[in-house]
Amino acid sequence: MKCTRCKEKAVVALPSHNAGFCPPCYLKFFQRQVEKAIKAQKLFTFDDKILVALSGGKDSLALAKQLKDLGYDITGLHIDLAIPESSPIARGYVERFCTMYDIEMHVLEMDALGLPIPRVKEKIRRPVCSVCGKIKRYYFNKHALDHGFTVLATGHNLDDEAARLFSNVFRWDAAYLGDQGPALPAEKGFARKVKPLFRVSEFETANYCFIAGIDYGFAPCPYSKGASFTFYKTILDELEHKQPGRKISFYEGFLSKGRKAFARQDQDEGVLPTPCSQCSYPTSEDVCGVCRIRQNLGT
Repeated sequence: MKCTRCKEKAVVALPSHNAGFCPPCYLKFFQRQVEKAIKAQKLFTFDDKILVALSGGKDSLALAKQLKDLGYDITGLHIDLAIPESSPIARGYVERFCTMYDIEMHVLEMDALGLPIPRVKEKIRRPVCSVCGKIKRYYFNKHALDHGFTVLATGHNLDDEAARLFSNVFRWDAAYLGDQGPALPAEKGFARKVKPLFRVSEFETANYCFIAGIDYGFAPCPYSKGASFTFYKTILDELEHKQPGRKISFYEGFLSKGRKAFARQDQDEGVLPTPCSQCSYPTSEDVCGVCRIRQNLGT
């Protein structure tokens, strides 16, 4: 197969784009997908101070590298979850990456903050993935606001967003559909949140990291087995295999045709957040979810 752009030998085939690329042209293709996402959804500008959530996996590191190369003002934030089997490894990838590409890096240690995930898993009678996600969102948002960042960027890719949309549509969860999208505006107590990789798949991000020489962690979290999103991704992967391009058309179709209706419904029916009585984090209840977790842990 020849490269669609330069006609040299292609090393990556992308049926969803009916194209193939050699290494240099693939890097250009990937960059243009990110630039298109930023421009089309008006995610941020060069004047913004961007905090990038770094897990150590391919998506977050690819995002940071792209934004750095494009000239944006970025700082990385890694949350060390204190999971013995995986956290030291993930942190090592982030530290080496930030050193190599001269990216400022901040670290929040959940053990020091009284919320090590193994202890949370032991004490909380809920799926640990949802609780862990709540804790991470809390601290990403808090760190962004506390340190003057205007944007919080995460490495959620097309597969993540399509699976989330599939899940929300499958349950007709109007509240979550109202929030679905690559950008959430800054509101009282919440930083602006963006997902610049929403146009690229996991496969495309993995190929980008390989060609760009980015060393990333690929071992799954030991607590993630059985997560529902993994199942939804498997279903969508099968559909994409038989109908290339279905994921991006599904997601962008929602953005252009369905999101406004759910956003209006969410605005009409939603409960306005109020400050948590203990930490002032926005919540629909008197005490926010993370403070309730602390109460259960006795911290």
